[in-house]
Amino acid sequence: MHPIIERSFGGLNRAYYIRNFLFGLIFPAMIYFVFSHGKGAASFGLVAFVICFSILNTFLYPYSRFVYESVVDYIVGRNVFFVNAIMMLVVKIMTMFICWYLAILIAPLGLAYLLLRNRASTAA
Repeated sequence: MHPIIERSFGGLNRAYYIRNFLFGLIFPAMIYFVFSHGKGAASFGLVAFVICFSILNTFLYPYSRFVYESVVDYIVGRNVFFVNAIMMLVVKIMTMFICWYLAILIAPLGLAYLLLRNRASTAA
């Protein structure tokens, strides 16, 4: 495998990637449910676009989530907040959806960071 691809895409911990990949599968499953239970037929072009978009976003979601969690960790630090569990779950699902939906735009930032971080660790 090319070193650039290995340093960026292979930069996340395997368990972290698999965990977030499985969480990222929630949204294509919901889209499939909506399409399969709809009353009208969707055009072939729309279905093809949604499938490609869903596959790409699902594979990039762990990198998008990595960027989100890194930014939140930087801002919040080691502080602990006590909030209502229902509110926390709603906010968590909303942030997961935003990270999944915008994975095409957010993930390149995470991939670039992982590339730079792994390049520095292999050079030392």
